[in-house]
This record gives sequence, structure tokens and C-alpha cells, in this order.
Amino acid sequence: MKLFKDIFALGAASLIAIAVIGCNKPAEPGADSTQKPGALNIAVIPKGTTHVFWKSIEAGARKAGAELGVNILWKGPLKENDRAQQIAIVEQFVSDGVNGVVLAPLDDKALRRPVQAAGEKHVPVVIIDSALQGEVGKDFVSFVGTNNKLGGQMAGEKLVKLLGGKGKVVLLRYMEGSASTTEREAGFLEVMKKNPEIQMLVDNRYGGATASEAQTTALNIIDQIREADGIFCSNESLTFGMLLALRQNNLVGKAKFVGFDASGPLVEALKKGEIQALVAQNPTKMGYEAVKTMVATLHGEKVPENVDSGVALITPENVDTPEIQALLK
Repeated sequence: MKLFKDIFALGAASLIAIAVIGCNKPAEPGADSTQKPGALNIAVIPKGTTHVFWKSIEAGARKAGAELGVNILWKGPLKENDRAQQIAIVEQFVSDGVNGVVLAPLDDKALRRPVQAAGEKHVPVVIIDSALQGEVGKDFVSFVGTNNKLGGQMAGEKLVKLLGGKGKVVLLRYMEGSASTTEREAGFLEVMKKNPEIQMLVDNRYGGATASEAQTTALNIIDQIREADGIFCSNESLTFGMLLALRQNNLVGKAKFVGFDASGPLVEALKKGEIQALVAQNPTKMGYEAVKTMVATLHGEKVPENVDSGVALITPENVDTPEIQALLK
């Protein structure tokens, strides 16, 4: 009887040990308990994981994944300035043997080599949101995203109209190496240069990767902002950081303010009159179309080199229209 109890106790202890080891085993990158065995594995790697914009990209990617019966492995750096972490994530997914990668490159140069390395291992890459240096169709399969230069031009044209064609303007840039925002800023400045009565007070300051950094940058140039008649910020975190700085200094409404992206807090600020216009992308569609493009590629289908996910100007006058409300969902 004692021998039986000892064997039983030893077996129970072994089971507990196995359970503990199993609980402590590190999760695989992008691990998801809903993954379908035997299905294609598509890694989707955003620039960051905190902004509302990326959560919408994820929603679109997962919707496409569910419709097409593929696994979506979602993982990205916490902050949008961590190039080394994003490179490591790309390399890890390729090493793990995913079937394809959808990538929003943090830096149009730094991510080029990891993407080329993926191609050498026959792992196709679809680029989303922000361009990558390289040849589409050779270095990567396709680009799915916003026409960012057009978005910047739309912002510029709206601000010029709000200012009546004249005034002093502050542009807050995002981050060096980010192709999407660089294109928006270039499009915006093209419009400004066509209007000789527009004076650029600030056009070379970078706000950084977070709203907090953007707020700090805005506070550092608050004297120029006080003097400005118009302000443009080229992404979600910059727009929100600038809004916080304006509120902090009781400057809301003094200058006409055009932002980029349309998260909930920014849309609310638009409705309150704190922001005069927002250039909105369609991140849900972007994520959805990127996964569709990748799956088509893996099935041997020919895909377009460029998929435009759309851009729209949101104003207090059109924010409640069905078209804009559908975009904001």
C-alpha cells in the first residue's frame, strides 16, 4: 500500500512539474490560440502597437484572415522609433517559417535588407502604409497604402483655403526615415510654395514617435506657434501632441489647425472646433487588402504592384455623413 502511495505521489509531482514547465514556456511570436492547424501563416508587422491607427490595421487584417482561412500573426515594436526591434521581429518570423510577411517599415532604408533576406528565403513581403526603398515586384510583392503625397496636398489646400491664401504656418514633421509622413510633408509644402503670401515659420522640426514627444516639441516652439495663423501635423501622434500643447497654453482656436489621421479623440476635437480638418486614411481597408494581396500571391495569382486604400478630408461639415462615418468605423 505504501509503495502504491509513493508511486501515486511521484506521478502527481511529475504532472505538476510538466504543467509548470508548460505554463512557463515562452509564447511563439504572434502566437494566437485561435490559429488554424495547417493553414497559411501570415505575419503582419506594424510600425508600432499603441496608436489607434494600427489597431484598425489589425482589425482589417484579421477580418481578411478569417474570410480566407489563414492565420494572422500580429506583432510589432511598442514604439514607432524602435528600428532594431522591428528588424528582429521580421527576421524571427522569417526564421520561424511563416508563409508571408505584411510589413509597415519604420524606416525606408533600414528595413530594406531584412525584406531582401526574406525574399532570398522565398518568403514574400507585402509593404503597407509606408514605402520601402527597392523595386516593387522584385524586392517585395506589392505596396498597399494611402497616396500620402495626395493626402499632404489635400491638407495644404484646405489650410490655404481656411487662411484665405495668406498667413504664417507651422509644420510639425514626424520622424526621419518614415517614408509615409515624409511624402505627406512634401505634398503639403508643395502647396505652400504655390501661395506666395504664405510664410513658413517652422518647417524642419520633428515631433518624434509618440504624442508625448510631439507635445514636448510643440512646447519647445510655442513662441512660433503663438505667432502662427495655421498649423499642420502629419500623423495621429503629432496631431494629438500638438492639440495637448495648444490646450495647455490656451491657444486652441487661435490658429487654423489641420491634422492627419482620425482617431476618436481627434474626431471629437474636430467636432468641438479645436481642429478644423483631418486628412483620414482607411487603415481597416489597408490591413484587409494587404492580407488579400498576400494570400493571392501565395496562391500563384498575379497581383497589382500598388493598391490605393484611399484618403479623405474630414471637416465639421461632413463628419456626420454616411460616407465619413463608414470610414471612421
